[in-house]
Order: sequence, then C-alpha cells, then structure tokens
Amino acid sequence: MALDVSVDLIGATVELEQPIGAGLRTVGTGFLISDPAPDGTPRVVLVTANHVFERMKGDKATIGYRIQQPDGSWRYAPQKLTIRSGGKELWRHHALRDVAAISITAPAAFAKAAIPLNWLAGDDAFDRYHLAPGDEMMTLGFPQGLSANSAGFPILRAGRVASYPLGPSAAFPTFLLDFRVFPGNSGGPVYLGEAGHTQPGAPTTPDTRLIAGMLTQQVEVGSENLGIGIVTQAEFIRETVALLDEAPGTAVARDRSATLAGAVASAVSPNPPSGDRAVAAEGLATEP
Repeated sequence: MALDVSVDLIGATVELEQPIGAGLRTVGTGFLISDPAPDGTPRVVLVTANHVFERMKGDKATIGYRIQQPDGSWRYAPQKLTIRSGGKELWRHHALRDVAAISITAPAAFAKAAIPLNWLAGDDAFDRYHLAPGDEMMTLGFPQGLSANSAGFPILRAGRVASYPLGPSAAFPTFLLDFRVFPGNSGGPVYLGEAGHTQPGAPTTPDTRLIAGMLTQQVEVGSENLGIGIVTQAEFIRETVALLDEAPGTAVARDRSATLAGAVASAVSPNPPSGDRAVAAEGLATEP
C-alpha cells in the first residue's frame, strides 16, 4: 500500500515565528530534510525562504514542533531555534534565489519525519514525469500564521501549474502556481500529490514522491494581488543544502535569470488580524 505523501510532508513541515512587539509576530513556513553530513553522521536540515529568516531580527526564532501523546492526540510543543550568534547568521542561503538552510537538532520524532533529500526534484523531473501546465500541485503552510488546529499542523492547499516552460532551472528558476499566497506561506513545500500523474508515458509508481519546489513569492500588478504564487525550483533547495558542507563564504553563483513579463513579484503588507493570533506580514520578497 502506497504511503500518503501529504501525511509524510505534513509531518515534516513546521511553522517558524518570532515576536516583533505589540502582540504581533513574523511568521513563515519551513520543512525538514534528512541529509547526512559528509562523514555519514545523521543530520536534519531546516529549509525555508531566505527572507523569512532575514526579517527575523532577533537571534532566536520559534520552531513549531508537535508531540503525539500516549492517547494518540497531539500537542503543540514549540522550541527556540538559534538563527544568529553575535549578529552573525547561522543559516546558509543561495546567492541568487530566496532559499535558506540551517542544520538543526530536532526532537527524535521530527528527525525521523524529515524527508529524504532525494525527494527534491532534479532538473529532469518535469520531463520525466511529463508534468505540464494545468497539472495540480499541493502546498503546505501557515497562511496569516494560522494552523489547521491547536496542535500546530500546517494547512494543505492546492493549485495548478500556470506557466510554461517549466525547465531547465538555469533558464526558468521559478514557475507559477494558480494559488493565492498569504503571509506565512513563504517557505512551504510545493509537491506532486498522491494521485500522481496520468499523462501517457508518465511513470506509474503509486508512491511517487516529488517536491517540485518552495513557495517564495506572489505576483502583483501595481497593488493588485493576482492570486498567483511563484515557486522556486527544487534544484535551488538542493544547492542551498549543499552549502552546509562548504566553507563559510562559499556561495552558489551561476548565470540564472528570469523575467515575469507584465507583472512583478512584490512584498505584501495586509492589515494583520486582531486578537492573540495577530500576525505581522512576513512579506514575499521581490524577484531578483
């Protein structure tokens, strides 16, 4: 029986937040990847959009872990995560794309839930799986800082691929998703759902696991939100994780460029909701 890809990814997806005063907090989404160190030592890596960490000015963020109780219920169990030391960033980020990665010490259950690095799509994945405009992708996140329940699970939503062509990433580092992005969604995984792909010639493995990329931006024309998300290709997540094994100061630098004709990827600053769930817009960084 095929395992449920969505349940697996839900288990690896966490809320990231930091208070900014006046009862508000800046919020984003991250997910955990299992990527052993060069010497084979098990390692858990948290990946998110780089602007999520950049807009957290304090040295510590909160990562929203969840613990299953003996009776089968779940409890929200956030922990502090040090992201700076003496003002120095402890995460690594891609030189050209809005992707960040940091090695973390996670609770045992979360270390086990971290997804394998090979779930991240390679540059040949779209062709190999015959993915095309109109195909449905799933995404997980915490829109406006909201979770699915009091245990802190992410909210699952879906959208259709809205751009062409989809690769290679050197020429097309992002693709569009017909999906409205809210503050708090940034950094969430975008993946092929459990149903898989049914076009002729596509692989038919029932338990295909394919993370296509990371949700990082939204499209606006002027001040109008077009309800379109921008997904950074998974290849750049791979490259960013690889930086953890490089000397500090090493950066991925390639001639990668893309334009979005007639529109811009823009920051958003909606009025935060009132009450104890108030969230400051963590924003969606402008396309470099």
